Amino acid sequence: MVLLSVSGSAGSHVEVIQTETGYQLLYNGEPYFVKGAGGTVEMDVLKNYGGNSIRTWGVMDNTDEILDEALRHGLTVTFGIWMGQERQGFDYSNKGAIEAQVEYFRSIVRKYKDHPAILVWGVGNEVDLDYTNFDVWMYLEELCKMIKEEDPNHPTMTVTAGLDVAEVKLIQKFVPSVDILGVNTYGDISYLPEAMRSYGWTKPYMVTEWGPYGWWEVERTNWGASIEQTSTSKAETYDVSMKAILSDPQNCLGSYVFLWGQKQEHTSTWFGLFTEDGQETGAMDVLCKAWTGELPENTAPRMTVFSLDGKSAYDNITVKSGQSMIGNARVMDDQDDTIVYTWQVIPESTDKKTGGDAERAPKPVKGVFSRDSKLKDSVSFVVQEPGQYRLFLFASDGKGKVATGNIPFKVVE
Repeated sequence: MVLLSVSGSAGSHVEVIQTETGYQLLYNGEPYFVKGAGGTVEMDVLKNYGGNSIRTWGVMDNTDEILDEALRHGLTVTFGIWMGQERQGFDYSNKGAIEAQVEYFRSIVRKYKDHPAILVWGVGNEVDLDYTNFDVWMYLEELCKMIKEEDPNHPTMTVTAGLDVAEVKLIQKFVPSVDILGVNTYGDISYLPEAMRSYGWTKPYMVTEWGPYGWWEVERTNWGASIEQTSTSKAETYDVSMKAILSDPQNCLGSYVFLWGQKQEHTSTWFGLFTEDGQETGAMDVLCKAWTGELPENTAPRMTVFSLDGKSAYDNITVKSGQSMIGNARVMDDQDDTIVYTWQVIPESTDKKTGGDAERAPKPVKGVFSRDSKLKDSVSFVVQEPGQYRLFLFASDGKGKVATGNIPFKVVE
């Protein structure tokens, strides 16, 4: 086990070395495989479940507190440097704006480089998403080169949205100062080790975001609503994905699962390993088993049946305004805990973004459920207003673990 300095004054020394079979990350001279999570909350839980690192995306008002808290829990930090993105209005042909960002990031590196929790500089996140100006790669090189001049003790990593052969070639040609390629990948993760080799990437890599199938990868209803996996199905996907990450110890330096926390992205449950009220989903059990070799003492409930009017989320469920509907579920719990069922009807989000940008969450519809029915595994309800909705279920064991699911449906006149 690699122990972090607790003095807060002696910076860490991290390097990537080439071995006879591939690459290895060394933290203060010791081999270090990243068992990480993207997010800055519940660090004690991450540590208890066998995690060793967190990933941030940019500088925040509480960055100092985050670094210190990570240190207290024995966690390292991939420190995110948020490069301006073309899709958000940044102009890579504006030399003044580029120079200003470089100098700002220089001050950030100088401020934090000696913090003992620093592991890697994460320079840019998905700057390739919806981009057209290839000058971004030369700017990325300028940043990475500056960071190496200011801080020779920590590697640089850039993060792409998925992986394609053209970007691999561009990064190798124009960004020689990047040490590690980070890849955000979800449904395609099983192909990543082979893709790295076949695309010709010759340096190490990390999986910097991974989790359930993304909303852009799944089937949709005939009105365009993405169909989300239940938390039980997601846990199975996490298990397959973890096996893919561990299948390439020669070149993969570890990973950061997404998201260690909760956020609204298409729905309130799509990517979060926690729910909004802080309960843990079944994917956490998968992570604990992979990182420690054992399941947690209390595992999450499993949703084995979930239907609306006897139909699944894939059945394009459409009903008339005022028509009664019935949701059914069957939930299993390995500890035989009493399950508490919380049902919600929530309008389909109208504030959907790309790239993880902040979204407004729609509010649950009030007054649709029959009296005293929301704590049961079967629920009846009526929606009067035409529109697109989802029936959500949160099945809690009362001990901090939960199974979640939602089914999209449409109400017409």
